[in-house]
Amino acid sequence: MAHLSLRGLTKVYPGGVLAVSNFNLDIDDKEFIILVGPSGCGKSTVLRMIAGLEEITDGTLEIDGKLVNDVHPKDRDIAMVFQNYALYPHMSVSENMGFSLKLRKVPNAERKQKVEAAARILDLSHLLGRKPKELSGGQRQRAAVGRAIVRNPKVFLFDEPLSNLDAKLRTQMRTEISKLHQQIGTTFIYVTHDQVEAMTMGTRIVVMKDGLIQQVDTPNNLYDKPTNLFVAGFIGSPQMNFLNVGLVEEDGRLYARYGKNSLLLPEAKAKAAAAYAGKEVVLGIRPEFVFDEDIRLNQFKDSTIEADVDVVEPLGSDTYLYLLSDGQKITARVEPKSPAKVGERMRFAVDASRVNLFDKETEAVIVN
Repeated sequence: MAHLSLRGLTKVYPGGVLAVSNFNLDIDDKEFIILVGPSGCGKSTVLRMIAGLEEITDGTLEIDGKLVNDVHPKDRDIAMVFQNYALYPHMSVSENMGFSLKLRKVPNAERKQKVEAAARILDLSHLLGRKPKELSGGQRQRAAVGRAIVRNPKVFLFDEPLSNLDAKLRTQMRTEISKLHQQIGTTFIYVTHDQVEAMTMGTRIVVMKDGLIQQVDTPNNLYDKPTNLFVAGFIGSPQMNFLNVGLVEEDGRLYARYGKNSLLLPEAKAKAAAAYAGKEVVLGIRPEFVFDEDIRLNQFKDSTIEADVDVVEPLGSDTYLYLLSDGQKITARVEPKSPAKVGERMRFAVDASRVNLFDKETEAVIVN
């Protein structure tokens, strides 16, 4: 069992540099929590404060109801997996995995049993006699995870563990870490700047920027219901399109307009955004909800736009179109057999039911 409670966690470095400010989060037992955000947002600092590797300037950290602010890292029953593996080069995989147990004077037979059990979970049994230099990047990372598993900690901390691996290995290791979480049923806290890792692995995601939490939610809710412009742009690939539009009310209907283009907003969204009629807002729409097929143009005839095709990127499973519409850039993710050609002016349909509207000044969501 490991329930973590972080209350007002703050980290200020010498010189008054504020790395993390008023971080509040409850983490349930066996949760897989992802901390995600751009470089320098404070996510690794939060992880290091949980591990005890960084002193907490203000706030409290509790593990299973026990205040651990001043508890030594080795006494917190936490295991950390680092980005650079941190394996001892002169030791075999088996010796690396069992080293923490050796320091705790665990008997040889018990140590061997725990190392072999962890190796079976991670498919490392045939590599236990090898040195780190004889392993691939993925095998080294698994060995680093194995060293954490043998301790049977309450909490696993992962600090960007896949960033040194190539794209194919990253995908493989993502799957393996997710399976590992299901197998051992322990609390995982995982730091990454890669939003694909965040979306595919976590039960909940904490999005951070400038040391502050922007939103804590499930992957689907983050994608469909971002609370502000930053989260909307950070989560999703390709990122959400943002258009500067004016909201205009005509005949009891609310339209989002820019240049010669006009999108009729559905009744529920129009009602939520009624106070913004006559004002400029930011409209967000994900690339998969911009269409070029005739059937969609008929379906969404009240919300179509004209745009020039700037770049066409065929990717096999789908095609990305990079468009210019009345001076505003739009990305569309369309069917692989799209007839679009560079330089053409085309009409595109927008599913207005999937539109997000944001306040231009505060960047907070109006409706999504």
